[in-house]
Amino acid sequence: MSKSSLKHNESDPSLPRGTALLHDPLLNKGTAFTMEERAALGLKGLLPPKVFTMKEQAARVLENYRNKQTDLERYIHLASLQDRNETLFYRIVMDNLDEMMPIVYTPVVGQACQQFGHIFRRPRGLYIPYDERGNIAEILHNWPQKDVRVIVVTDGERILGLGDQGASGMGIPVGKLALYTACAGIPPAQCLPVMLDVGTENLGYLRDPLYMGIRHHRVRGQEFDDFVAEFITEACKLWPKVLIQFEDFANLNAFRLLESWRDRICTFNDDMQGTAAVTLAGLFSALRITQKSLCEQKILFLGAGEAGIGIADLIVSAMIDEGASLETARRQCWFVDSKGLVVKSRDNLVEHKLRYAHDVPFATDLLSAVKALEPTAIIGVSTIAKSFTREVIETMAQKNERPIIFALSNPTSKSECSAEEAYTWSGGRAIFASGSPFPPCVYQGKTFVPGQGNNAYVFPGIGMGVVACEAAHITDRMFAQAAKTLAEQVLESDLEMGRIYPSLSRIREVSAYIGAAVAEVAFRDDLAGIDKPVDLLAYVQSQQWQPEYEAFVK
Repeated sequence: MSKSSLKHNESDPSLPRGTALLHDPLLNKGTAFTMEERAALGLKGLLPPKVFTMKEQAARVLENYRNKQTDLERYIHLASLQDRNETLFYRIVMDNLDEMMPIVYTPVVGQACQQFGHIFRRPRGLYIPYDERGNIAEILHNWPQKDVRVIVVTDGERILGLGDQGASGMGIPVGKLALYTACAGIPPAQCLPVMLDVGTENLGYLRDPLYMGIRHHRVRGQEFDDFVAEFITEACKLWPKVLIQFEDFANLNAFRLLESWRDRICTFNDDMQGTAAVTLAGLFSALRITQKSLCEQKILFLGAGEAGIGIADLIVSAMIDEGASLETARRQCWFVDSKGLVVKSRDNLVEHKLRYAHDVPFATDLLSAVKALEPTAIIGVSTIAKSFTREVIETMAQKNERPIIFALSNPTSKSECSAEEAYTWSGGRAIFASGSPFPPCVYQGKTFVPGQGNNAYVFPGIGMGVVACEAAHITDRMFAQAAKTLAEQVLESDLEMGRIYPSLSRIREVSAYIGAAVAEVAFRDDLAGIDKPVDLLAYVQSQQWQPEYEAFVK
């Protein structure tokens, strides 16, 4: 709402007053309300008499935050702040992103999901249980914000590397949307987390008296598809400019849902496409170190689910842009799944693996595949902890002057190897990235700063670009351009210390560049819903929400 027209000592009549204002996290300023605001808005006596600045409030929050004994307690502390004062929450997170991103999102959000029913304080977002099919429009109308631009929706079946979390997976959309705002500047009032609760196969939750979801096994098949379709149809009807991000759906649904909806609405799957873009960006940065082309790379994936296939598909698209044929590009990507190397001679391969099933002898495991194929890069998306063994990494180092080792599985406990293992076992020659953060590593007197291939480098900027230009669809070309733009933002000083992604301290700046690049593709492909601004980057930057208190009385 605009405050510019308020007269001296007058408040906007649409504002809530008194305790209702203090309980609205989007408007509440707590002890930062001025004396004039307290008088005009019915707050006199409801707050301690001293007026604090945001900086002083932040100091109090940080003191309490840093006194917490565990990361889960820190997560709860920040979630409680977000529930009562979103502006202060985002100010603190943005100013301390290196420290707080692992708490707000991976890896701690995984633990928070596992404990969700036991640490629950206040609801955030919308819960849509399967029992309410036919009534989803009514539920959506209960959401108070009328201009929703980004929805992150999950059914909780494949949360990080933790498996089926059912309704407890709501922590993921909440955390993801916090990063849309903190990292790119999408206004929090335009963000909506959604849990489609269709049941769970997690017997521990079904037996837990504090579990918060519906208590039956998962709905499958056509009934599931119809339920998702009802949600999407009603959401797009109510908010026609909305971007719907699919999050943490299991493989058996994720591929189908994306293919079914990507050309009908503005949507993407971050596990597939966001992960692909941030991985491709890491490869582009790594190639600045090796001085090789993308088409010269032979890439071996451990894990052939939605993340791995999504990465390979985007890499193939980028190789084609560099002049390779489709057949040649696919031949550069190889997969090891739970049964061994994906090859043509194997029976009963699922459809999404067939295009990467090459006609070579079968290898039973990752090490055998590395020895046979001699890849330049291995990418772990398996959620199998420590699967990049010493022998695997030493073999990669024997075959490559600068082996590319990406251990991308989340959370940290599922990582294929640690940064220290990759650097030590490769003799300090690995170009390393991980999905969850690892601390700097000293090897033979040199300090390496491992890159975190965090999707937060990509999806917030893509979302900002889509929202800013009101794009009708999100295309593979947008993700490829986002990857190139992200890689371009890596400084030479970053590469010198082994970091193949920009510093998190620059993420809002980087997100603006990505947003402008994505919007440029939308305009070029006639997918934008607005007239093109003269200066696209400046326009995107002007759309970035800033966590600053507004004056409610003037």
